[in-house]
This record gives sequence, structure tokens and C-alpha cells, in this order.
Amino acid sequence: MSADSPVVVPPEGLELGPVELEIRPRRIRWVAWVLAVLLFAFFATGALLVYVQSAGFNFRPADQVAMVVLGLILAGCALLFTRPRVRAGSGGVEVRATLLTRRVAWTDVVGISFPDGAQFARLDLPDDEYLVVSAIQAVDREHAVRGVRSLRELYAKYAG
Repeated sequence: MSADSPVVVPPEGLELGPVELEIRPRRIRWVAWVLAVLLFAFFATGALLVYVQSAGFNFRPADQVAMVVLGLILAGCALLFTRPRVRAGSGGVEVRATLLTRRVAWTDVVGISFPDGAQFARLDLPDDEYLVVSAIQAVDREHAVRGVRSLRELYAKYAG
């Protein structure tokens, strides 16, 4: 690598700078928490109730523990839907979905859109590609509108 060649920073190493905007969905977070509590309560209650000797099955304490653990795992999976977030700063945008996080520099963003009938906003990228922003959801209505407007303001400010 010569001294004149540009340094290419991978998107994961992209520095956002000071975070000026952070958006998280509202309704799905409430739904996910309620679902997680209900799932755990269902399996924990089931673990307590299966210890009836006349049920025709032989449930052991290990089976009860397994049911509680299964309830915890399913509740944890439901809580994955609380993870979506978008953060933006002078260097770019970080979009976190339920499992993956991706950072995009403002120079790589072509636009920010929320197509009619779409469930999520998206970052439009070159070559007709886009990145779904699951933190900005149509079911959040006004919260989503404010989020898209704020993201567009930062885009106009930093993308030039």
C-alpha cells in the first residue's frame, strides 16, 4: 500500500461522530415486552401445573425446569424485537435491526424514503439498493413521521 493510496474504512469501523439523533420504535417495544411476560408466565405456570401425578404422564422436576427454561428462551426471542434503533451523527447512520447492525456513511446514502404502504422507512443506497430502517415503523404514526423528518434534516446537513 503506497502513501498516496486512500485508506478505506470498512462500514463497521465507520465513526458516527457525536450522536445527534437516536430513534427507537414505540409500539413494537410494548408488544414485545407484554408477549415476553406472557410467554414466561405461561410456561412457568405450566411447569407448576404439570406436577399432577394422575395426569397419566410422569413429569419430573427436570421437566419442570426445562419448561421454565423454554419460557425464558421464548421470552428472550420476543425481546429481540425491542432492539431496532437508528442513530445518526456527522459521520453517517447506524441502523440496528433485530440481529444485525450496519453503518452507512452519509456519502453512500442517496435518500431517505418511506414508500406508501411500506411498514418501515428505508435508506436509499446507490444502484437501487436500500437498507430497511426497522426502528421507524408505520404503526408508530406521528413518531415515525418525526423520525423520518429528523433523519432527512441530518441527511441534508451532512450529505451536502
